[in-house]
Amino acid sequence: MDTSTSPDSSADFQLARLAGAIAEPARARMLGCLMDGHARTATELATVAEVAASTASAHLARLKDERLVELLVQGKHRYFRLASDEVAAALESLMVLAGAPRAPSGQSAPSTASFVPSTPSRLRSARTCYDHMAGTAGVALHDRLHAQGWLSGLHSGSYELTPDGAIALESLGVEVDAVRRSRRRFACACLDWSERRPHLGGALGAAWLQLSLRRGWVRQELDGRALVLTPKAQREMPELFA
Repeated sequence: MDTSTSPDSSADFQLARLAGAIAEPARARMLGCLMDGHARTATELATVAEVAASTASAHLARLKDERLVELLVQGKHRYFRLASDEVAAALESLMVLAGAPRAPSGQSAPSTASFVPSTPSRLRSARTCYDHMAGTAGVALHDRLHAQGWLSGLHSGSYELTPDGAIALESLGVEVDAVRRSRRRFACACLDWSERRPHLGGALGAAWLQLSLRRGWVRQELDGRALVLTPKAQREMPELFA
């Protein structure tokens, strides 16, 4: 009986393709590097993989074709990150089989190269990104809004408020209906150039920054983009600004 077109045969073929994509040492190093959750440029991944830029581009194209990584375009910059939590979980399991320690529950899997940003600490801590909050504080806010159950669509890049989130933000002073009427995207992931993880962008991100400034939770430096988190933020909104 011919089984060349059976579902099992197709699944076997796809598994073999994925295994082949992961098995190449340079690509394995790239994937391992991305296990810490930070996006990286092709140049950075070429350095990690110890290959030329042209070779890295070919490797990344293969990983992208197999849906192991995805490309993020942020202005003139191009970054790569793991395509999904499922990819990260599969890679972590393979790392465990290979002898690497399993990451504790709730923590990122071990990475083969730690991410060390070169951004000055004053800007890395908190700053504006166009009209919304960025830096460590912005990324933490993004993650906490999701952890609170106030935003949905964590892995889609385009967010919506949950019913609880809409009530919560309205109670804090965000005019959600007015934000929805904006001609721009409502809420989205904006890749942070210092943290290489997303912070909250779009009209909702802009509204949150303006609210934070009005309420005195953050203060903007007069001579640049740096923001300072105030003691009032940590006192009044520790679940979001701690």
